[in-house]
Amino acid sequence: MYLDTVVLSGLAIVALTIAFFGGVAYMIKQDMKKHPAPKK
Repeated sequence: MYLDTVVLSGLAIVALTIAFFGGVAYMIKQDMKKHPAPKK
């Protein structure tokens, strides 16, 4: 039973990490649309 808890906790941590970085990437893309890079 202990192993099941550890596996589920690990999967939850991986899912939350992916969701966090996905959210950060989404926010960066939204901010890039608001502030276009200056053209050279």
